Amino acid sequence: MFQLSDRITVDENICNGKPTIRGMRITAQTILEFLFAGDTPKEILEHYPMLEAEDIEACKHFAMAVLNRTYSIKEVA
Repeated sequence: MFQLSDRITVDENICNGKPTIRGMRITAQTILEFLFAGDTPKEILEHYPMLEAEDIEACKHFAMAVLNRTYSIKEVA
């Protein structure tokens, strides 16, 4: 298991290696999709009572960290 933060982890044996919350089978992507769909953190916590408010914040910070990286596109012959 690889720790991306204190709450976001990657384990190739869980959810096909997608970033998950504290090693549970809840992906950061799932939580972000709920947020983008307009759900509030309170609603998400009602759907997933095993989560904590800090987990939702960690997903937002994780997304920002990924987008804050520099990317380059190289042409492949």
